[in-house]
Amino acid sequence: MMTIEQTTVPTEALPLQAFKDHLRLGTGFADDGYQDTVLEAALRSAMAAIEARTGKVIIERVFSWQLSRWRNLGEQAMPVAPVSEILSLRTVDRVGDEMLIDPARYVLQRDTHRPKILATGGCLASIPLGGFAEVAFRAGFGESWEAVPADLGRAMLLLAAHYYEHRTEAEMNRADMPFGVAALLEPYRTVRILGGRVA
Repeated sequence: MMTIEQTTVPTEALPLQAFKDHLRLGTGFADDGYQDTVLEAALRSAMAAIEARTGKVIIERVFSWQLSRWRNLGEQAMPVAPVSEILSLRTVDRVGDEMLIDPARYVLQRDTHRPKILATGGCLASIPLGGFAEVAFRAGFGESWEAVPADLGRAMLLLAAHYYEHRTEAEMNRADMPFGVAALLEPYRTVRILGGRVA
């Protein structure tokens, strides 16, 4: 399976001012925007780390997801959450020939932790031998920072501040999150089963 981000979070959707307020940076100076690039990088790093840890997309964007087989012929858990819309489903055979699947043949089952694509008939579209299915979908809590749950937003600001404050440390271990951040993220983590894969 492979999930590819098709659109990126625009700079204006990032909570840059909220992050400056969190850091208690001074204002009213001629060089107020001097550190904006560094602050944005810290926010994006924190967002990426939290999304990787929880499987939750913080700010909405479009993804494509390729898989060579369905885990269950009648339904398939999505790789991230929350998913707001399935944009398309197609199958591609080993020589690259594509078939767009009629949207009437599947439906999105929305869920905060484990959304699924469900067959409306008996089975999802058959995936050709040596080929793959590709699902294009929109995921995220919303297009703006205001749509992000408060505790998840707080965790992102705390982690971004941690990255910002330790930005000069050459060997900082980014796999280790501060305790407060990890505690805030715990309710958003998806329980993994079947050898670490989502059922």
